[in-house]
Amino acid sequence: MLSQIPLSLVLINVGGLLALIGFFAYAIDDATFNLIGFFYGIPLFLGGLALKSAELEPVPFEQITPANLVKLREAQATPTLNQIRKDVTRFRYGQEAHLDVALEKLGLAPTDEDRPILKTLQETEIGGAYALILKFYSPFMSFDVWEEKRGKITKFFGPGIDAQIAAYDDEEIVVTLIVVEPAKELATSPA
Repeated sequence: MLSQIPLSLVLINVGGLLALIGFFAYAIDDATFNLIGFFYGIPLFLGGLALKSAELEPVPFEQITPANLVKLREAQATPTLNQIRKDVTRFRYGQEAHLDVALEKLGLAPTDEDRPILKTLQETEIGGAYALILKFYSPFMSFDVWEEKRGKITKFFGPGIDAQIAAYDDEEIVVTLIVVEPAKELATSPA
């Protein structure tokens, strides 16, 4: 819940309110509130503006995840799939794009201008298995390049998943990460 509230907006509102109180206190010659406004309000407000300029908004879900898929996710999703879902659905600061480090390591982002952009996210069931669907806007990376990296994507986001690549159109690539081994089996290790 808190990850859906942008920190920049909180700082701008709190800082702005304290700064206004400080200006009002200055006008009525109240030194205590004046200092609070100037020493806390203005820096918080400016910090909020700085964060706003470096803010990366959450990736939206293509559709609302039904309750049966939430139960399937809880039963089968790997820690990596859960981490991806949590990371891309919250506000981020100081990053150029969601999954930018992963795309660079996979060789799918040779430059910042060529980097695919994650547009939507979807949770679904494929053959009784939990799957996470990532839809990328990728005008500079062809489907053939993505298909060549399929094995590397599977290893990178594994273990316990299989990656499927599909072209939605000329500029959109769909990466489906399907659980092939339930998370419970992956979490237990022989003693």
